[in-house]
Amino acid sequence: MIGLGTYAFFWQHSDRAMQPLSLIGAFEATRALGVDLFQICDYAPLERMTDAELTYAAAAARDLGLAIQLGTKGIEPARLARFLELAAVFDAALVRSMLYGPDSRPTLAEAETLLRAAIPRFEAAGVTLALETYEQVATDDLARLVERIGSPRLGVCLDPANVVARLELPRACVERTARITANVHVKDFAFARQPGWVGFTYSGAAMGTGLHDYPHLLRTVRARERGIDEIVEHWLPWQGDAQTTIETERDWTRITLEYLRSTS
Repeated sequence: MIGLGTYAFFWQHSDRAMQPLSLIGAFEATRALGVDLFQICDYAPLERMTDAELTYAAAAARDLGLAIQLGTKGIEPARLARFLELAAVFDAALVRSMLYGPDSRPTLAEAETLLRAAIPRFEAAGVTLALETYEQVATDDLARLVERIGSPRLGVCLDPANVVARLELPRACVERTARITANVHVKDFAFARQPGWVGFTYSGAAMGTGLHDYPHLLRTVRARERGIDEIVEHWLPWQGDAQTTIETERDWTRITLEYLRSTS
């Protein structure tokens, strides 16, 4: 299923917007685009919501016919336990995370111990934990960790854009993790020369205009045959003013949805 995530509304949620978009506003915008899935990912206000606010947000999603996924950073026991609780509130079947959190950087051995302790609770709840590919951990190390644990409720959130900062190739990341991918983050990316030709900027691009060989990802992962959700997000640089940036963000979302709906 194609979904939108909070990173597709990054600037609309931010305090640079004249009227920052609420979480329920993002739900409504998602549904208006004909999308039935929303991933609340790294959305700081979520962890500050009261029980009543969480219940209200979850009810709003259900009323709109939206399935919800969640996303956080870190695998500390308290964090994973809390996001399992939140998954129950939102009827979420997937939680995306990363090995490192804001205040934790476990070694691979420590991470394995933490995950082995946590995964039985995810299995019992019927919730998948998807660990994202990113530059702070080698893709092969992450993949080996997931494979060693060998749980059907532990997989990879595949984002090949992230690993370029580690000098890994996106295609290699896709191929290494294809079998254990449980979730996909969708965005295009490109390099642009800095003014004066002194280096490059690596940033987002409108889907289909950058370096991402997304058809290769679909073929290799077999995402649609396997029912793996594709979550739209963007790396959109600030465009000089709020109105232009937000309009561009909305345009990129529409472009990405059109691209995904026309690509097989």
